[in-house]
Amino acid sequence: MIAHILEKPSRTFAGVKYNTDKVDRNTGELMLIANFGAIQALNNPRPQDLVNYLLMVSGQNKAIKNTQFHAVISANGRNYNKQELTKAAVMWLKEMKYGSQPYLIVFHKDTENNHVHIVSSRVGKDGKQVDRDYEQVRAVRNINKVLGYDFAMQYRFSTKAQFYLILENQGFLGRDYLDEKKLQKRLSSYVPDKDRITDLKTLFICHKANPQFVKLMRSQYGVDLVFHASEGKKPYGYTVIDHASKQVFKGSEILNLKYLLDDGLNFELINKPDHTDLNDYLSHEAITYYAEYTPEPVYIRPVMISDDVDDQQVLGMKRRRQKKARTNTR
Repeated sequence: MIAHILEKPSRTFAGVKYNTDKVDRNTGELMLIANFGAIQALNNPRPQDLVNYLLMVSGQNKAIKNTQFHAVISANGRNYNKQELTKAAVMWLKEMKYGSQPYLIVFHKDTENNHVHIVSSRVGKDGKQVDRDYEQVRAVRNINKVLGYDFAMQYRFSTKAQFYLILENQGFLGRDYLDEKKLQKRLSSYVPDKDRITDLKTLFICHKANPQFVKLMRSQYGVDLVFHASEGKKPYGYTVIDHASKQVFKGSEILNLKYLLDDGLNFELINKPDHTDLNDYLSHEAITYYAEYTPEPVYIRPVMISDDVDDQQVLGMKRRRQKKARTNTR
C-alpha cells in the first residue's frame, strides 16, 4: 500500500467533482464523509453541497492559493479491499493532521489496483494552513506507521513470515512492506537470544499442564503462541511472539511441539487470542491503534464515479496494452 499526495492545485475543489461527476457508472463508491457538519444530515447531499462547505472553510484564509488537499492511497492489485483501504485512509489522515478536517473518501475499482481518493481542505477551521512541511515524505512514513510496519520493526525476527505474523497477531493491516532493503537488513542482523530461549523453555515446562496455558503466557508474561495447522487438524508447528523482549522465535527453538502438547491443550481455543490483557505489556503505540482510529459515525451512501486515470501514475506501472496508446495527463 502506498500514499501519494496529488500536486495539481485547485481552489474550487475540482477533486470533488472528479470523484462524483459520472454517477452513472459503477466504477466506485463513496465510503466516508466526515466532519461536514449539518451536511451529513441531508438525505442526499449533492457534490456542490460538499464543495460549498469546503469553500466556506477555506475562505477563512485568502492567502493560501492551493486550498485543496487531494491524495490517493493505493494497493498493489487487489491486495486490500475497500474497507481496509478506507480504514487505512482514516488513520493516515489523522497522522497527517487532517483527522478533524472535512474530508471524503472514495473507493475506485476501475483500474488494476484498488485505491481510494481523499479530498479535503488545506485550511483548518481555525483559519490556519494544515502543516505542509515535507508532506510527501510524511505521507510515506505515516502509511508505514498506520499499517504497523514501524511497530513490527521494533521486534527481532528471522524470517519474513515472522515479520508479517507480528502484524497479523496485533491486528495491523500491513501485508506488503515495500522497503525490501530495510527488511533484509533487519533479517540479516538476527542472532538467537539463547538466554531468553532458556527462560521461555523453563516457563513452558513449568506451566504447560495448566488448562489456561496459552492465555496465561499472554496475560502474565507477554508471550503469544501462534499454532500452525491445516483446518480441522492438529498443529504441525508453532511460533512464539515474545512481546516482553520484542522477539520472535520458532517454537522448535524453545520446546518440541510434541512435548509441549502432551498435556492435551484445547486446539479450538489456542489460536483465538483474547487481547483484553495486552495492555499490561504492549507499547502505548500499539494500544493506541486499537482504540484511537475508530471514526465517528458519519453519513455514508453509495455513489458511482467516473473512470480513473491517475492510479497508474501513482504506482509508476505501465498500463495494459490497448488498441491505441493513451497519455496520462493528470
